Order: sequence, then structure tokens, then C-alpha cells
Amino acid sequence: MPYLTTQSNSKQSVDLYYEVHGSGAPVLLVHTWPLNGDSWEKQRNALLAAGYQVIQLDRRGFGKSDRPSFGYDLETLTKDLKCLIDYLDLQDAVLVGHSLGAIEVAHYLGKYGSSRVRKAVFVATVGPYLVKADDNSQGVDASVFKGIQAALLTDRPAMLASALFGIFGADILPKELISKAKLDADQVTAAQASAIAVHDTVNVWLADIRSDHERIDIPTLVIHGTADKSAPIEITGMRIAKHAKSKLVAVKGAPHGLIWTHANELNKAILEFIK
Repeated sequence: MPYLTTQSNSKQSVDLYYEVHGSGAPVLLVHTWPLNGDSWEKQRNALLAAGYQVIQLDRRGFGKSDRPSFGYDLETLTKDLKCLIDYLDLQDAVLVGHSLGAIEVAHYLGKYGSSRVRKAVFVATVGPYLVKADDNSQGVDASVFKGIQAALLTDRPAMLASALFGIFGADILPKELISKAKLDADQVTAAQASAIAVHDTVNVWLADIRSDHERIDIPTLVIHGTADKSAPIEITGMRIAKHAKSKLVAVKGAPHGLIWTHANELNKAILEFIK
């Protein structure tokens, strides 16, 4: 199994698990909270069938990557992403981020530039700034996120089960789109992630990455569900898509977890954008 060792501080290195499939033009998939790289199963299959090389990374603390007690801030997570991109010497890559992963992709492009990247896709992003502030009246009160973290400390498995139920719109969609078996499997995946990582990465949702999006100089695609309750399209995807090089695809009736529930529409939009 391939691992990349990244030096987070002077005391401890961290091994990050990644997979590379295929041999075409590279597409790097950055997963959502609280899952791992395998959450991209339906996108990986479609991209491979279309002739692309697919790279998926397990964020530190999740999946098969190391589970340190530190490094769950946006700067470190983005540095991990950069380490992988540099290590694989990716050129003309497409970066695709889902939810938390979309924040990392945007910050990578805003901080490190697009010399290795030709396009980016933001799926159900929680950017550009979720927190209510004097200059962000559309945002959500910060106490909501503190409540999520408190619930994780009280009963993490129950909180994760409830979160996944909402992420995949199980309250509004038929079981043909989101089955109990799928929810059960993801609950196991989420519960196996580092408790510290699951708790601390919630803070990244609060990041103000408006300036990162303003610095992005490559074409970007924003794909968002109109029924996304976790990150409503009006305060996330629609705002990002106002940038000159962005295109918005609003998937009617899709929840936050549209990578599974509305994979066909999502895959079609991604493939048309990156061809």
C-alpha cells in the first residue's frame, strides 16, 4: 500500500495513505468529513472508464492514514495536499474537493498557486465563509459548530450517524438513492476515524477562504445540490460561482452527499468540464 511521509513538526512525521489508479491525465480527489478516499467510489469508476488517472488521498486521521494528535488545522491539511502533489510530480492536474475537501483545494490554489493544476472542481463546498460576521451576514452563528463539537465529545457514534443521515438526505430521498446499507457502511467508516481528527477538523469549516477564491486563476466548476441542508447553496456554491472563471451546476433535489445520491449527474458535469 502506498504511503507518503510528511513532516508536520520537528517531533513526529505522519504517513498519509493514497491510491493511484489508471494512467491518463491526473485527477486528484479530496474527500469530505467524516469519511475517507473511498467515498469517491462512483466518481473513481467513471473517471477511470473515461481514461483518466485517479488519485485519492486519505486525510490524516481518516481512513488508512496515520492518526496523530495534531495537525488538523487548514494550513497543515493543505500542506499535506501539497506534499502529495509535489511527491507525485503532478502536472496539468484536476483537483476535485468535496465539502471540507473543497476548502483544502481552494486554499491550496490560493496559497501555492496553479502551476501544477489546470482546473478545479468544488463539490458541495462549505466555502467561502460559513460563519456569521459583520461582513458576512448570510453566515451561520459560530455556536452551531461548537454544538457539533460538543455532541461529538458526548456521543461521537450517535453524532456521526445523525450527521451522515443529513449529509445524504436520508430524510427526503427514497431508499433507492440512499440505502440503509450505505448509511451503515459509512457510519462504520466514520466511527473508525480518529476521534481527535473528527472533532478538530470541524474548525476548518469556519475558515474564511474568500481571499483564496479571489486568487484562483484557473477555470473552476462549482457543483451543488439545491436541497443541501449542511451547506445551503445560497451561502456557498452560488457565492463562489460569482467569480469570473467559475461555472455553477445546481443539481435539483440533491443533498450534501450528492457524490453518491446523484452520482450520474455529478459525474457527467465533471467529465464535461475537464475534457
